[in-house]
Amino acid sequence: MDPLTEEIYELVKKKVVEQAAYEREAYNQLVDETIEYFKEKGKLTDDDNEEFIKDQLSEMFEVLQDEVADK
Repeated sequence: MDPLTEEIYELVKKKVVEQAAYEREAYNQLVDETIEYFKEKGKLTDDDNEEFIKDQLSEMFEVLQDEVADK
């Protein structure tokens, strides 16, 4: 995972825990919100492959569940 995607994932993970949003639909919503946030901050541009980033983050859902289950 590239550093930008990793940074987005870490923020999504933090939001999942804070909001107890452990369902896939809630996770996907947080991914979308976080990507929009990164766009607003200029960390993510139109040159970045947003669909690829979303796909990578979607694949990380199960990993996230394991990580937060350990806490």
